[in-house]
Amino acid sequence: MSDTNYAVRCSEVEKVFGTNDTAVRALRGVDWDVPFGEISMLVGQSGCGKTTLLSVITGLLDATGGTVEVLGEKLHRLNGHANQFRLDNIGFIFQQYNLLPALTAAENAAVPLFAANVPRREATQRARDLLHNLGVGERADALPKELSGGQQQRVAIARALINEPRLIVCDEPTAALDAESGRAVMELLHGVAVSPRRAVVVVTHDNRIFEFAHSITHMEDGRIVRRTSGNGTGALTAGAGAAH
Repeated sequence: MSDTNYAVRCSEVEKVFGTNDTAVRALRGVDWDVPFGEISMLVGQSGCGKTTLLSVITGLLDATGGTVEVLGEKLHRLNGHANQFRLDNIGFIFQQYNLLPALTAAENAAVPLFAANVPRREATQRARDLLHNLGVGERADALPKELSGGQQQRVAIARALINEPRLIVCDEPTAALDAESGRAVMELLHGVAVSPRRAVVVVTHDNRIFEFAHSITHMEDGRIVRRTSGNGTGALTAGAGAAH
């Protein structure tokens, strides 16, 4: 039975690339829960399995073993509906922004609505309204090359939020930003996360933003090795329970 307190539930998740002598075990029996209403951070050295785990919980990769439940749905049962499930329920924020250079800020933010066949005028207006709420409304008609890094990331956040997804997944969202811009982005994400119907997952190496985490899960060699808890607004409490 699904637990409505959690956006993501992983149980004994395995991911193996290759076969026989060339097989690489990227995930080794991962148990991990992501609660609603929180920012859950995932940290560890490059190659430890963070990106693989992120790809598995978003359905971009299939798990080799174990079970992955996202928003009450077991991903292996979605079959041909996985892409629509992602479009409807998951927002992605990347380090490199991935904005389309020929589109304005508003058009970039509206791309998921275009994909969902929302009329262009309505989609663009909704994007403009969201950009205004994120503090960059005056830059709605600017091209990406005319925006600062922090402004581009806010446009990327708008694009991730435009469909009102229940799970937001961020891959190094502040790595390309200075401290002030990175903090502003995390304040936005914190405001988005604190909702009983939404969760935010952040993969990061940026210890400047750890204070925004409600929990930090540490990975090594495809395994979760410990979890650090915090209040999502400041000081962390070390060693507060095993990762689960």
